[in-house]
Amino acid sequence: MVGIGIDIGSTATKVTVLQNNEIENILIPTGWNSKETALKIKDNIISKFENPKIVATGYGRVSVPYADKTVTEITCHARGAYYLFKKDITVIDIGGQDTKIISISDGKVSNFTMNDKCAAGTGRFLELMSNSMGISINELCNLGKNYTNIKISSMCTVFAESEIISLIAEGTPKEDISSAIIDAIISKVSSLALKHGHASEYFLTGGLSQNDIIIQKLSNKLKKPVYSHINSLYAGSIGAALISLE
Repeated sequence: MVGIGIDIGSTATKVTVLQNNEIENILIPTGWNSKETALKIKDNIISKFENPKIVATGYGRVSVPYADKTVTEITCHARGAYYLFKKDITVIDIGGQDTKIISISDGKVSNFTMNDKCAAGTGRFLELMSNSMGISINELCNLGKNYTNIKISSMCTVFAESEIISLIAEGTPKEDISSAIIDAIISKVSSLALKHGHASEYFLTGGLSQNDIIIQKLSNKLKKPVYSHINSLYAGSIGAALISLE
């Protein structure tokens, strides 16, 4: 039997095909219309298999009418993280529109905290700030790998962007501005994690989970190890694929 997990995020869509205990992961830009993205997946991926079981998750999970079931990102990320890390841990998922802290006990969600009220502490915040500087997120992270005394005082995206524009006008080095931006998002994420409850170790999922600078700075801020995996980006779709075969 073939299980397929579809995680439609606000920026990227992740698809995991699980067959004979082997996993294939596929990354697709979500674009402006998640329904169109879901139809492309059906035509280009789903059509290759006979009667696959399909579970949809993520921001655009309601846009997958052919899914056998829809499941929340919290459940799917927890399941995927447990599959990748092989033991109970606290998951930090920095998504495009929200950030989630998920405690896993006996392989299942035991508690979670979610920030979905504003862009602060999300991938969207980092994307908007890097756009303000005219560089990519990876370039921003590389420039800001060292610490600086400069701080972004506002976590409101609009006001933070104004601060950055002012810093640029003042001739502040890009390295210092980049470091301040990273520090702002790391502070917001770590604050949410500590509010959720202290943990001995963390597992990072989502689009920033492959960024060593983000992982290191988050670990330093939390004063606890933060782990990742080559497939952490696909934790949601992996979890959905696993659930599809149950």
